[in-house]
Parts: sequence; structure tokens; C-alpha cells
Amino acid sequence: MDVFALILVIIGAINWGSIGIFGVDLIATIFGGQTAAISRVIYTLVGLCGLWSITLLFRDRESSAVKDRY
Repeated sequence: MDVFALILVIIGAINWGSIGIFGVDLIATIFGGQTAAISRVIYTLVGLCGLWSITLLFRDRESSAVKDRY
């Protein structure tokens, strides 16, 4: 779940960067506008994954590194 969340957060960051630099919303451009159902689903998933990623800040890094080894 963590990897999926981080991938979508990165996609969201790229989209926000393209809006800020070029004035182009890539998600809306690719999927038919900001109000298109698929665009709204993607925006929602990115937002939820952003909230999930907040939990990564509060995890014990040492114990998670041990879990990854085994």
C-alpha cells in the first residue's frame, strides 16, 4: 500500500508542477476535463494516497527496516 500511495503522490506532484509551471492540468487533459468522472476518481485517489502518506512520517523507521529485511 505504501508504494502505491507514494506513486500516486508523485503523480499528483507532477500534475501540480505542470499546473504551476505550464498552466496545464495533465490529468484533466488526458482524461477529458476536471469534471470527467475518471479525472475525479484519480484526483480522489491521489488525495487519499496523500493522506495515507502522512502516516509514513510517524512510523518507526528502525522497526520498519527490520521488517523489510525478513
